[in-house]
Amino acid sequence: MTRTSEGKHLVSQSVRPTALVTGAATGVGRACALQFAKLGYDVVVNYSRSDAEAKQTVADAESLGANVLLVRCDVSDDAGVRTMLQEVKSRFGRLDALVNNAATTNFVDHADLEGLTEEMWDRMLAVNLKGAFFVTRAAADSLRAGEGGSVVNVSSVAGVVGTGSSIAYCASKGALNTMTKSLARVLAPQVRVNAVCPGPIDSRWIREGNPGWDLDKMVENYPIPRASQPDDIADAVIFFATGTRMATGQIVTVDGGQTL
Repeated sequence: MTRTSEGKHLVSQSVRPTALVTGAATGVGRACALQFAKLGYDVVVNYSRSDAEAKQTVADAESLGANVLLVRCDVSDDAGVRTMLQEVKSRFGRLDALVNNAATTNFVDHADLEGLTEEMWDRMLAVNLKGAFFVTRAAADSLRAGEGGSVVNVSSVAGVVGTGSSIAYCASKGALNTMTKSLARVLAPQVRVNAVCPGPIDSRWIREGNPGWDLDKMVENYPIPRASQPDDIADAVIFFATGTRMATGQIVTVDGGQTL
């Protein structure tokens, strides 16, 4: 586990709410971090590899008035995750919202069964499923404190319909959806747990992950025939985190009507 942090001074209980967003360097995670900052939250920006992009997210959130903690941590490392949450507690003294956005995939045609290696399976399950569990478990006590908190898992329509970048990715997101319901029961009533399932997103995830995919063609027959932008997904995440008190255990697709 490799970890760095910024702003290491300790402070007393923050009067501002605090949100932790995993995988916040780019894409949906970055959009969520900035939307929280705009709403008056202090923000924890977690990332694992994209150092320059993560620091840009920090700078942009700070420009919106947020106090920001930057933590490099692979969410599949349970010990590292626990250390990260201790640092959040030391810095802010509270945690009001957790967004489990960190994810990984391999682009493997579903018919290519031999192409999907055990190593790929292990990594996708470790990050996409176990990582979300590890972070939620480590954050649970802080989320339960005060008036309670919210967990939002960024899943995928791949976990609903079984099509996507690889069979293992679809399976990991399907399991994340099921785990969302289990955790909603366990953490209630203090903590609400929901999931957002994006369809295709116009982001580096697809355009660099598989340049052969034609994103425009992929969505041309959807009722809303365009790919989502990261902020479109962040809108739904923010709603679950801040805009409702009664929704828990819900799995909502934000996909331009793909799953109709």
